[in-house]
Formats: sequence, structure tokens, C-alpha cells
Amino acid sequence: MDAKGSCHCGSVGYAISGEPIYHALCHCSDCRRATGAPAVSWALFPQQAVTITGETKTYVSSEQGRRHFCPDCGTSLFYTNEAIFPGLIDVQSATFEDPGALPIQVEVQTAERIGWMPPVHGAAQFERYPAAPE
Repeated sequence: MDAKGSCHCGSVGYAISGEPIYHALCHCSDCRRATGAPAVSWALFPQQAVTITGETKTYVSSEQGRRHFCPDCGTSLFYTNEAIFPGLIDVQSATFEDPGALPIQVEVQTAERIGWMPPVHGAAQFERYPAAPE
């Protein structure tokens, strides 16, 4: 897949070349609080597949988690965590120019799903983040 996206004001943009490892909808309270959304869609890619233009600001959201956002408009764009995703970057897929181009494959942290939000039809459901394959 080739995709482009940006923050709300356009100060930070990105281009992606290559297939995502997966595309997930996360229901955790950390994602909700960081974005103000009921759930957040993330597409995970090797870092070398994503070219970022402009400068992001980084927020240390947990011991290893780093949330990257536009310092001008505040749009949340990326998440990195070298402990669980070494060499990978999660891209908030709702910031794609065409956010509908990539269907959700899995839902994670469904134990924290808001009660009025139904499951995505056809997406695998995980109460917690599934263990990485060994």
C-alpha cells in the first residue's frame, strides 16, 4: 500500500510505502485520553516504511510508550514503543488522506470498550493486547 496523511493543520505529513503488519482499533483508556476519541485506529509499519515531514512533539505516555503529535494543532499521529514494537511505528490511520482504504483487522483492549460502541463486524476481538508471535 502507498498512503499519505497529515495532521489537521498540515505542518506534519507522512508518506507510507509497504504493507502494514496489522490494522487495529484500540479501546484502551490511554488511547482515549490521549485523543479524546472513543477508540483509536492504528496501522503498524516498519519505521523505514514511513517518511515523516515536519517536526512532531513527543509525549512520554508510559515507561516505554511515546506518543508523537503536531506541536501546532495537537493532532495525534504516531506511537512508538521500543520494548514491544522495536523498529516499528504505529500510525493513526484516521489521519490518512483516505482513512477508509485499510479495513480494521482486529480490535484490542476490548475489556475497556465503551459500552455504547459495538464491535467492528468481522474484526478479531482481543480483551487485552495479544502476545506477539514467537
